[in-house]
Amino acid sequence: MVRDDPRREPLGEESRAGDGRDETDNERADRNWEELIQELRVMQTGTQVLSGFLLAVAFQPRFTELDALQVGLYLTLVGLAALATVLALTPVGMHRSLFAQGRKPELVRVASRIVKVNLVVVGALSVGVTALIVDFTLQRWLAVIVLILGALIVIGLWVALPLRVAHATRR
Repeated sequence: MVRDDPRREPLGEESRAGDGRDETDNERADRNWEELIQELRVMQTGTQVLSGFLLAVAFQPRFTELDALQVGLYLTLVGLAALATVLALTPVGMHRSLFAQGRKPELVRVASRIVKVNLVVVGALSVGVTALIVDFTLQRWLAVIVLILGALIVIGLWVALPLRVAHATRR
């Protein structure tokens, strides 16, 4: 495989030799960037839907019925929604600043880390919104159960399942 600069660290799992691709670091960075952009599109859509829901809630007549814990959770979720939006847009802003400087491999590495952090934020946001709805419409003890189950589902699907697939693939 041809490398542009052998001193550069690999871009991630995809860059390890033996993956069957014959591409330079820059070609790999271009491919990985396109994949990251597709992931960000999906992530941003979900974040926008949750953000829109949260913004609309404050203008509903029953919003005044939320107790102090629910208002605290609501404000935390609004903050998470804003953070998720900013995190999803950060790689785009970085690309605007770095795209003509030949820095795409570094951009891909940093953007990949940002997407991972944003997955945690979006997971917390999704579970939190569900818990808030259950707390407000049903009962707090049920919301706590939903919160715990939601967190376990997110961890199971986003952490345990990929680890299991990776382990099975290595065998």
